[in-house]
Amino acid sequence: MSEDNNRIARVEIENTGVVRFRADVEREVQVAIFDLVQGNRFRPEATHFGETPDGPYSLTLAISENRLNFNVATEDGAAVGTVMIPLGSFRKIIKDYFTVCASYYEAIRSASPSQIEAIDMGRRGLHNEGSERLRSLLSSRIEVDHDTSRRLFTLLCALHFRA
Repeated sequence: MSEDNNRIARVEIENTGVVRFRADVEREVQVAIFDLVQGNRFRPEATHFGETPDGPYSLTLAISENRLNFNVATEDGAAVGTVMIPLGSFRKIIKDYFTVCASYYEAIRSASPSQIEAIDMGRRGLHNEGSERLRSLLSSRIEVDHDTSRRLFTLLCALHFRA
């Protein structure tokens, strides 16, 4: 398989149970999807999927029964398979991440630049921790690089955010 084919060409969010994201969350989702499609490393492992058709791939993310589902298909829609990741190990980090994000957006309005920078460093640290956990849980089934796991973690957080 060509390295150019080890990528996601299209991402969809299955947002059942949520009619609409808030405008700021919708923007984060759109930016994460755009950045993800522009540059990513995504290679389904043959040991998990069997004989894996060449990419590029289409990815649909959904939460179902306390699991994050990665529904993988070829770009033309042929099903490749699904990877399910339990969400329990993300519960605390997502809660902490949302708390720090709220503090960050509040600080932007009134805090000093050094306070904003300190909160932002904490926010980025939690984001990195969540993305590395996601990458680790995917590692035996789907190979992703650091930037891809960060953008996927952003989408995971968006799926947790209720309007």
